[in-house]
Amino acid sequence: DVSGSITTPDVKLNLGGEFIKESTATTFLRQRGYGWLLEVEDDDPEDNKPLLEELDIDLKDIYYKIRCVLMPMPSLGFNRQVVRDNPDFWGPLAVVLFFSMISLYGQFKVVSWIITIWIFGSLTIFLLARVLGGEVAYGQVLGVIGYSLLPLIVIAPVLLVVGSFEVVSTLIKLFGVFWAAYSAASLLVGEEFKTKKPLLIYPIFLLYIYFLSLYTGV
Repeated sequence: DVSGSITTPDVKLNLGGEFIKESTATTFLRQRGYGWLLEVEDDDPEDNKPLLEELDIDLKDIYYKIRCVLMPMPSLGFNRQVVRDNPDFWGPLAVVLFFSMISLYGQFKVVSWIITIWIFGSLTIFLLARVLGGEVAYGQVLGVIGYSLLPLIVIAPVLLVVGSFEVVSTLIKLFGVFWAAYSAASLLVGEEFKTKKPLLIYPIFLLYIYFLSLYTGV
């Protein structure tokens, strides 16, 4: 006649100076070699980044580039080359989408047209620049063309006010197109083009005329 009882072994873990008693199930898993199932990974500090940092969005950098485009005069002291040399995607995309929104006039298809012209128009300028011997990346062209839509956004509310005055409206449109084209061309057309500058400036000018035609309802 054998009788008795089996008691659970009293196993304790030392975690940071404090002893924690393990449950029977935990002890069983550890004895069978399945203790790895109970391990908890420490939180990775990189997983707790703010959303803007996770998406690589720098609002200060975008704001600085906006000022560089809207005020292209060298005398103002802005380092305008940062728009070309440090391209980003979210800033130009926001500008293009905002321009699309103010160009709707009840026609949602205008948005897709403007985004398409931005992407493929920038691709055309990029290919032409490379053919002419320029050292520029497609991302740089995409960013510069996108940011340089800002002058057209600035003149948009003015056109709503003076729309009934055809001569004044035409002058403002020309001013906006020249402003946008100058901002883009001064960043993309460098000294390496020498006598070939007009071959690149002209299509940039035509591109912004087309952007403006989409805004005015064509």
